[in-house]
Amino acid sequence: MKKEDLEFFKSLLTDRLNELLVHADSTVSGMTKPKENFADPTDRASHEAERSFELRIRDREHKLIKKIKKALVRIDNGSFGLCEACEEEITIERLKARPVTTQCIDCKTREEDMEKALGI
Repeated sequence: MKKEDLEFFKSLLTDRLNELLVHADSTVSGMTKPKENFADPTDRASHEAERSFELRIRDREHKLIKKIKKALVRIDNGSFGLCEACEEEITIERLKARPVTTQCIDCKTREEDMEKALGI
């Protein structure tokens, strides 16, 4: 992979990581606020549903943070953009669509087909 491409992805991933970390900090701050007292049980249920949804979103973001950090390590060690299954280069188009990917489209498709066949 060209040096300019690696620099592009490093910048893209670093920017996204910083955005996610800011969101994570604001969520933690929001969770430590004093609990609100709801007179209406429906309001309380609505608030709890919103909070649960936000926590699920943050959990997904936490997983993405881990993937981004791993991708940045791969950039540093020279393995970024190589499929972990077949060791061929992952296309730039695929990396632009999903920069944290570790597999080329063919290997990922085979993996998903196998999972479907096994009912995973």
